Formats: sequence, structure tokens, C-alpha cells
Amino acid sequence: MGLLFLGTPLAWDEARQYADHVRTHGITQFLHIWDRLKDRCGDELLWGDEIEYMVALFDNQERNVKLSLRQTEILAKLQAIVSDIASECGQADSVPTFHPEYGRFMLESTPGSPYTGEIRDLLGVEANMRYRRCLARKHLKPNEVPFTMTSFPRLGTPGVFTEPYFDPADAVSSHSLFLPEEITNPHARFPTLTANIRRRRGSKVAINLPLFIDERTPRPFVDRTIPWQRNIYPEDSEAKRGAALLDHIYMDAMGFGMGCSCLQLTFQACNITEARRLYDALVPIAPLMLALTAASPLWRGYIADVDCRWDVVSASVDDRTEEERGLKPLKESRFRIPKSRYASVSLYISEYWMNRPEYNDIEAPHDPDIFERLRQHGVDDLLSRHIAHLFIRDPLVVFSETIDQDDQNSNDHFENIQSTNWQTLRFKPPPANSPIGWRVEFRPMEVQLTDFENAAYAVFIVLLSRAILHFNLNLYVPISKVDENMARAQRRDAVRSQKFYFRKDVFPSASSQPSRASSIPSSPCSEHGGQIPINGVNGKEKRLRNCFPLPPMPDDAFIPRSIEDEYEEMSLEEIMNGKSARFPGLLNLVYMYLETLDVDEESGRKIEEYLDLVRRRTNGSLRTAASWMREFVRSHPAYKFDSAVSDEINYDLMVAIDEIERGLRKAPDFLPANARPRN
Repeated sequence: MGLLFLGTPLAWDEARQYADHVRTHGITQFLHIWDRLKDRCGDELLWGDEIEYMVALFDNQERNVKLSLRQTEILAKLQAIVSDIASECGQADSVPTFHPEYGRFMLESTPGSPYTGEIRDLLGVEANMRYRRCLARKHLKPNEVPFTMTSFPRLGTPGVFTEPYFDPADAVSSHSLFLPEEITNPHARFPTLTANIRRRRGSKVAINLPLFIDERTPRPFVDRTIPWQRNIYPEDSEAKRGAALLDHIYMDAMGFGMGCSCLQLTFQACNITEARRLYDALVPIAPLMLALTAASPLWRGYIADVDCRWDVVSASVDDRTEEERGLKPLKESRFRIPKSRYASVSLYISEYWMNRPEYNDIEAPHDPDIFERLRQHGVDDLLSRHIAHLFIRDPLVVFSETIDQDDQNSNDHFENIQSTNWQTLRFKPPPANSPIGWRVEFRPMEVQLTDFENAAYAVFIVLLSRAILHFNLNLYVPISKVDENMARAQRRDAVRSQKFYFRKDVFPSASSQPSRASSIPSSPCSEHGGQIPINGVNGKEKRLRNCFPLPPMPDDAFIPRSIEDEYEEMSLEEIMNGKSARFPGLLNLVYMYLETLDVDEESGRKIEEYLDLVRRRTNGSLRTAASWMREFVRSHPAYKFDSAVSDEINYDLMVAIDEIERGLRKAPDFLPANARPRN
């Protein structure tokens, strides 16, 4: 969540009066950054990960697991310990940091300083993740455990699922039937965000996941755990008036989505052009990685017929009015908005010749006045449309103390809108008065149960990002197909059951097909201070490059008349391992890129262990976390084949996950034998 401002947040009726003010000054702030830094070039590769933990408390006598709501106390202790460690070692930037998150049971952690392009940094990710987990575990209570789980299986069930217990009747910001107010971080931003989403929308959020129908699941399934007759808040009747669907798991609060954990990566690009190029290239990759990292099949005490969190989080922050959702004609709202704030990307933004206008083929409304203002200032059409699209949203939290800002030295109003557009990718301008450059954030992945898995997926995406830029790959497919892929990625066992739209030919032309050890031409940023990797004795580069030239359109580039001829449906195994000479597969492209690097034998072996996990999850020889958890529940002696996950089953599941993460339990159908904790 980053730094949290201490101030007085405005309730929605007051905050909405400042919406145009925030948008106007947010664009002014962006234009100041644009003017100063649009020509900035030569930034080195700096990258990092964000991992979110949920802290669970074990009651071994009662065989129950509850969420520990001690975030404030835990963070205070961790921040003091981190400060002491930094003072002792004299290197404050090398010590991991911990941050608050939406749920009071959650912790977010990041490396103390960004990773670089050094191979040793790539191989140090797992150790850094493990250090963070060990640091957290060491300063929790003996019966508390920091889990990297995407969703807690019994969040929102009847009875006691938190420590301490609180009654949902007092959920004054969400009005939830299931989650108490105290589930939310007490910082004023979070309950205000929750309440303002509900007030702006005109109703509670409505989340419905299809239920996994098992042998003894009642049909039709009517959830008896919903307090259908509660009458405390005006919205309490929404469930029985149609918000809760038959044969679905119903949830009604922001906490169900923003209480999920994920794994995110951020890359600093060489310049704005490269950032936009990388952003576009990773858009079609996002649904594939969502499917590969699927880790959330259990919700509110039931087994879902989906494997991922994405639609839950999307619905949990959907503040669109009925008019914006297309349920009523536009009268008071300005736009019909097809997607929630939390959604897949709606627009490609690169000006590179590979980006054909036909790829932006879905409805993506934008503010015409903001678009025209950006264009008049010299911002190109594609980036202007992207920002004007983000800025159709209202600011959800406005602090009275920050209404008036110095637009030349602040970007808070810009970030107010930008940071509450939670998409699969985020294009991130440099902060005001900061040495940080243009960045791209990759956001779709579900957090994995072990540090080995999280490191493996992080390493894979880093290497894939370099391969894309190195080989100048063309991964464009229409945004409509990316959206379809996002829907398919969340289905049960999508890795094996689904096919995904992907490009048939990723090389711009016949002459651009790489050899097994392609050289990298020098970058035009070199003369502007761009960091040039040092070559080894064999001519290979010793670190990951960040500045790549963009060649002009080749003379022999083949552009089909119809974009429908450019892509086809492929299995995830075909996408990763290849289907033809023109498409060797993403994993093979990573291996080709690795051949351009000076990697010693031991480092190569470790990288191969990570890539092997990706390969085996792709071909189905290893289960995803979602598939493994669903099977654990269904094979538990106490399971009644009625789709329900009891406290007893949940307890044994959490014990198993903790033991697997610590290397005390083998799970050969889930993890390779070498996926053990490393020092």
C-alpha cells in the first residue's frame, strides 16, 4: 500500500465535491513530470517484489485456525527490529521492510533495496524472501504463523474466525453480513475507502463465485450460513433480493477481495519508450501467469468452482453506479464503464510499429477534456487516451489536509486516481523529486505457498521480460482476447482444462528469428549514461541489460491483412514449450536469452530448478496450489462431499501448508524434491 498519509478523510458526500479538483490537478502534476522526465534515458535495471502474508493463529487443542488481528502490534515490533538490524549492520537499505495492508491480519514485505541486473541478485530472491518470512515468524507469538496464502478458506464463516472475535453486526463501513469492522486496518484510509465504495455504488458490493458441486452438495444450493433475516443496515435485505445467487458463494465486502494476498513485481525501465513497450508485451502474459499461479479455490468455508482471486477482488472494489454498469440510462453519471477499477488492462500504450490500432478493440471510455488537454500539451494519442481512461474514475479517499498541493513538487492527486486503478499491469511515472525512473508493475500473480515457488515465478518473469526486449518479440493479440484469457485463467484447473489465445508468430520477420546465442546491439541510451553490461571472456554479458534498441520495422515484416490470422488457441503447455518453428515457446525463449549471459554452472543449475517448476506446473506433472488444496480437502476423512470446508479440515490444511513451506512434509505431486528451504 506504500506510505499512508495521516489526516482527515472525507466521507463520500464531501469527497465527491473535490473529484474534478483532484482530476484537474492530478493531470497538472503528471504534465510537470512529463515535461521534466519524458526524455530521461539510461536508467539501469532495478526491480523488486512485493509479497503479502496473512498471520494465522493456531489453537491446537481445539484444532482450529483463526486470523490474528495484531497487525499494528506486529508491525511496530518488526519495524523496531528492522531499525535495530539496520543500525547494527550500517546498511539500512539492505534490510527488508514491512508495511501495513488492508486486512488487519495482513503484512506486506519488500526487499530493503531494489535488485539489480546482477545474476547474484536474481539468485538471491529466494533467500531474501525466506529471510523476510523468518524475520516475521521470529517476532510473532509461538502459535502464530505468517502464511503466503492468497485467501483464507474460512474468512467470513459463521462463528469465530479471528482472534480476537468481533461481531459482524458492527461493520459500520462495509455493512457486511459476514465481516466485522475490525477485520480492516484501522488507518482512516481503509474504512473510508470501504464506506465510500459502498456509498458511491449505491449498494454493497456483490461477489458471487460459482460453487464446486460435489456428490452430496444440495441442489439448488441455498447458503444457510447467510443471515437472510438480519435487519441492522439498509442493505441487509440485498442478499434475499437477488444479490446472493443460487449455487454460488456470496460475499459482500471489500475485505473479501482486498484481504487476499498476491505476488507483484516492479521493473524500472531504461526510458519511457521501453517502459511502454514492456507494459504492452506483458499484457498478454498476465492471464497465463494468473492460471499458472492459481492458488485460491476455497472461500467463506466452501470449495469454489474457480481457482483464482481476480474476480473476487474486482467485485470487492466495484464502486460503479447502476448507470455506469449499464443497468440504467446515463443521467447523473458521466460514462458507462465496462469494467471495475480492479480489472485487466483495457488499452495498449506503446507507439512501436508492432502495436496495430486493431488490437485496442474493446470499449475503453475516456474523458475527452482530459484527453484534449494532454494532446495539446504534446502527449501522444495512445498515452493520452490511457491516462484519460484512468481518469474517468473518481477519487475515493480525499484528505482535507491535502486538497491544495504544490503541483510542481507533488504527485499525490495523480496517484490518488492512478493507484486506485488496480489493473493487471500498471504504467508508473517517476514520483516527483525522486531518482526513480519510469516503471512497469506486473500484478496478476497469486502468491504461492512457499518461498521457492514465489522466487521461481519472480525469476521467470524477470528473465522473460529481458527475453522479450532482447529478441524484440511481438506478443500482441487483441485486448478482447486477453480479456477472454483472463476469464479462462480463473476456471478450475485452467492450466490443463483451458486453451488461451496467443500469437502464432512472435518474431517480427524471418530475419529476426534468433540464433541460439544472439548478440545484443548497443543501445542509443549508452551515450546518455546508460549502463552497459560488462562482457565476459566469452563475449557473453555478465548481467541483465536494461537498455535495448527498438529496430525499425523490417523490410520483410509480414503483416496479415486480418488480425484474426495472427493468433490461435493454444494450450498453456504449447505456449510455454512451443508449437512450431516460428513459435518456440516462452520457456525456450528464456533459455535462448540465458545463452547470451555469462552464467556459471552453479548459477545455471539454480535457475534451471526455478524454470523446471514453471515447466512442470505447465505440463501438469505438478499441481497448482489451487488444485492441490482442492484435492487435500476432498480427500480429507472429515469431508462430506458437500462442498463445505469445516474448521477441522481447514486446521489440517493449514498445518500441512506450514509443514510443506518449512520442508517438514513432502508433497511430490505439488513441489519438486529440490524445493526445500535454503539458507
